[in-house]
Amino acid sequence: MKWDITHRTHYQYSSPVRSSNNEVRLEPVSNEEQTVELFDLRVTPESRIGHYHDFYSNDVHHFEIPEPHSELLIESHSIVNTHGLSGLATDTRPASRSLLRDVMKIGRCYDFMQATQFVDTDPETWRLALDIVHDEDDVWQCALRLMAFVREHLTYQSNSTSVHTHMREVLAARHGVCQDFAHVLLGLCRSLKIPALYVSGYLATEKASATHAWVEVIVPGHRWQGLDPTHNCVTNETYVKLAVGRDYADVSPVRGTYKGATESTLNVEVKIKKIESE
Repeated sequence: MKWDITHRTHYQYSSPVRSSNNEVRLEPVSNEEQTVELFDLRVTPESRIGHYHDFYSNDVHHFEIPEPHSELLIESHSIVNTHGLSGLATDTRPASRSLLRDVMKIGRCYDFMQATQFVDTDPETWRLALDIVHDEDDVWQCALRLMAFVREHLTYQSNSTSVHTHMREVLAARHGVCQDFAHVLLGLCRSLKIPALYVSGYLATEKASATHAWVEVIVPGHRWQGLDPTHNCVTNETYVKLAVGRDYADVSPVRGTYKGATESTLNVEVKIKKIESE
């Protein structure tokens, strides 16, 4: 499937600000699952845009606006072709949990088995995860059970949390948004030593109005597999990946600092259109 995606982030400040330093992770990933055919990033006020790859190989663009300005507009335009690789079927039973001891030999898995700023692997989380999987020994089936629990236990509620909400708060309140669902699933998986990473991207539907978040888990003998706990489903060609990390703090689409006004308004608009094949 081919997708045309426009992402606009608009800041307005109560008084002019200066020395604005920003980095964005808005360029979709190019890999075996998807191919980026076009990416264009524009900033107003105009600024020279630099680029680098972070520790997790995400594309990061950065820019500085030293002069005073009352608003900032960041707009990206992408055309992405998702390839719809066949993943593991929900009834697949490919690997015993005993094989997880070998995943540490796979590059970078260590980072995705640890507690982080928004995710914990405390004894309480471990006991909850054990109760959920019960006597299941298969890694994939365990991950599916954990995902189903998150979807059943939590209620999606817009604007009910912030980008700084920890998974413990989400479990206690039993509501949140997509990033909260992802953080809870990360904690449950990691507490059982299942490597799990946070994914920022888009769920490519006509109703999309913001970025989406989901999780990927490693299954011994197979590639990383995408799970969307918000919708309790395995990811497919309607998911477009922007960046991966340990949790939201690693992959926020826009991050920056500035000097000046403490009050500002933020408006984010995402438009996604399917490009029909000729």
